[in-house]
Amino acid sequence: MACANFSFTLLVLCSCFATSFLVCHGFPVHRKNPLHHRHQPRFASHNYRDALTKSILFFEGQRSGKLPSSQRMTWRRDSGLTDGSTMHVDLVGGYYDAGDNVKFGFPMAFTTTMLSWSVLEFGGLMKGELENARGAIRWATDYLLKATAHTDTIYVQVGDANKDHACWERPEDMDTPRSVFKVDKNSPGSDVAAETAAALAAASLVFRRCDPTYAKLLLRRAIRVFQFADKYRGSYSYGLKKFVCPFYCSYSGYEDELLWGAAWLHKATKNPTYLNYIQVNGQTLGAAQFDNTFGWDNKHVGARILLSKAFLVQKLQSLHDYKGHADNFICSLIPGAPYSSAQYTPGQAPTVLISNVVLSS
Repeated sequence: MACANFSFTLLVLCSCFATSFLVCHGFPVHRKNPLHHRHQPRFASHNYRDALTKSILFFEGQRSGKLPSSQRMTWRRDSGLTDGSTMHVDLVGGYYDAGDNVKFGFPMAFTTTMLSWSVLEFGGLMKGELENARGAIRWATDYLLKATAHTDTIYVQVGDANKDHACWERPEDMDTPRSVFKVDKNSPGSDVAAETAAALAAASLVFRRCDPTYAKLLLRRAIRVFQFADKYRGSYSYGLKKFVCPFYCSYSGYEDELLWGAAWLHKATKNPTYLNYIQVNGQTLGAAQFDNTFGWDNKHVGARILLSKAFLVQKLQSLHDYKGHADNFICSLIPGAPYSSAQYTPGQAPTVLISNVVLSS
């Protein structure tokens, strides 16, 4: 699943690319700008519409649980129908990770956040794929609602990764243990909890108009889950190390997820409580750290870009510094920029390279 959100992360980052390109290269915005010309535009020969279709279709191949009649990958069948039963909870559904039969909550939540962000930014351009994208998000959020049904507890993984990796088989035929792992106030996981809150908050915005009742449910749960993440601080890698490491260890700690989660809750609720949280805690949560990666583990860059938009659109002056940090990150990726640290293969376009450099880590 971690690789599934590459194309969607690319779309989001590209929305910040044009402005940062001007910042990095110092081009003034006026009619004689060399970036603005009257030549006939050139169109790439690549079929990006087909790429978008396949990117979203990928999620259907990763589905766990009772598959719907609308399932397009018909060679997939129901699987994992008793997930959670060992802990007397319903954890049926969600997504398997990559080629495994394990459901890792940490990267699954991040994938959900990124897919939601992409729909928010580019849903109007997805046309016939918009409903499929919403369906992919809902398949994840339905599961995340189950995983967070109990207060101050999150079920973060189904399946023993070590045993699963020792036996590669179809999910329909799997006979490996469906062990269930959780975080709670005695064994906290602020990283996975705050990422789950971010996913639920971002998804609430996706469904705000088309399904307002569901959106309100997602947002209420996001608020509660974030409170749990912030109140009981700690990394889930400590208590669950032998089960989640080295697969999805939280190497960067949990501070980035708390900032990321607060940023999404600020966007979803417009509640000044979250803006105040960001202002008070931003520095201790690593807002000023120089990070050159963005992925399922480290969210600092994503938080900066999200908060930069709040600064630019909502004119929130207290978030001014986040724009500077976001510009620095984008500049580090653009070929020819003074502080560029990216290496590209011949023929790659900068917008494609952003995806490759950021998400290969």
